[in-house]
Parts: sequence; structure tokens; C-alpha cells
Amino acid sequence: MVNSMIDVFLSQDFMQKALLAGFLASLACGIIGTYVVVKKITFISGGIAHGVLGGIGIAYYFKFNPLIGAIVAALISAVIIGLVSIRRYQNEDTIIGALWAIGMAVGILFISMTPGYNTDLLSYLFGNILMVTSGDLWIISILDLFILALVIGFYKHFLAVCFDEEFARIRGIKVEFTYLLLLCLVACTVVILIQVVGLILVIALLTLPAAITGHFVQRLWKIMIGASILGIIFTASGLIVSYKLDIPSGATIILISGVTYILTSLTIYIITKIKKSRA
Repeated sequence: MVNSMIDVFLSQDFMQKALLAGFLASLACGIIGTYVVVKKITFISGGIAHGVLGGIGIAYYFKFNPLIGAIVAALISAVIIGLVSIRRYQNEDTIIGALWAIGMAVGILFISMTPGYNTDLLSYLFGNILMVTSGDLWIISILDLFILALVIGFYKHFLAVCFDEEFARIRGIKVEFTYLLLLCLVACTVVILIQVVGLILVIALLTLPAAITGHFVQRLWKIMIGASILGIIFTASGLIVSYKLDIPSGATIILISGVTYILTSLTIYIITKIKKSRA
């Protein structure tokens, strides 16, 4: 089986692109997913993800790359949610729910009005990593480099804001700006992951690898590395299983990730209970 899959990866161009997309997406979700888990902004990430469909729909309607539309919509959603969260103009949950609904509605409307509507657009809802193009890989690579550069440059700032905002202010860190920047990086990561698992499943791949790694290590940079490695394992194994069974790749990747998280959590819970009972 291993040899046959290696032959498939070496001979099939679409499988090579899918594997590369999974690798690039795993780097982004491992790094930014760690911040999402530590900062506990999963719901905010979900709002950004579902708001993206509006940008995708508008991009299709005006016939330009849907990933560009997704990036613009994600960044706008991130800034709006961030400003509301910082300034407390409105209940945060309410604005997230509104953007969630508006983004989906706008996306569906523009998609329905697009001449020659293509059902492949559903791949943005549920992912289709096997349809990744060379152009998509270039965009994902640029986003990865952008994310990596900013995380390296602002690592200590993000660390302070995630764990202790008051301490960050005392140190002279611009907390509001840093938080908005972090949400913009979450937005870029969401766009990358949409190509792999779709916006419906994006939150799972963004958070599960970091959550699993967090059971075993505490240092932020170690969680990032571990989550990235797990992301690569999940996407590669999901590709192999989905190819062999002829089932959707995005859902398979998430299923493997989710089952691994549940089994890991249960195992740790049982071990902890046994240790306490023996103490």
C-alpha cells in the first residue's frame, strides 16, 4: 500500500499539488492555531471564516480569483470584529453572528447570480484539496511567508497579548494594534485552510492540532511546531485514506483530526484518574 501511494504521489500532478497545499496549510494552522487556542478566540475565527463566502461570491460574479475575494472579505471581517471587541461598541457575539450570516447570505446571492453557475463552488464550503491549482499554491505560499514573517517579528508582542494584556500595556506594547494584527493573521490562515477543508470545517483544522499538542507541551513555540507536524500528518493521511476509499478529502482530514483529539483527551483523562486513585 505504501509503495502504491508513493507511486501515486510521484506520478499524479494533482496529488503532488494537494500534498504541497496540505503542507503549506499545516504550517499556517500550526502557528496561528496555537494563538487561537491560547487566546480562546475560536468563535471569532468562525465568524471570520463564514464571512469569507461573501468575498468568494463577489469574486466569482466579477470574474476574478476567488481567493483574492476571500482574503479581502476575511481581513474586513477580522478588523470589524476586532474593533468591536476592543471598543465594546456592541456585544461581540452579536456582531460575529451578524457577520457570519451576512457573509453567507451575500456569498449565496452573488453565486446564484453568477452566469453559468458552477456547482464546484461548493468546494469552498466543504473543501477540495485535489482541485488546488498552481496559482492557488502561489497565493498560499505568499500568505504563509507573510504570516511567518509577522509572527517572528511580533512573537513577544503576541505572547504578551495572549497571556496578559495588562502586563503588555505596562511594557508599552500597543495591545489594540497587536490584537487586530493577530486577527488579520487568523483571517489569512482561514483563507489558506478553506482550500484544504472548506469554510465549514476550517475551525477544526485550525484548532485541533494545537489543542492536541497543548496536552503534552507548554511552551508556545513548541506547541506551534508540534501542531504544524500534526497538521501535516492529518492532511497527508487524510489524502491517502480519501484517495483509497474515494471519499471527500476535507471531511476525511477533519475526521482523522477529530478522532485523534478525542482519543488523546480520553487517554489523558483516564491516566490522570488512575494516578489520582493510586495517590
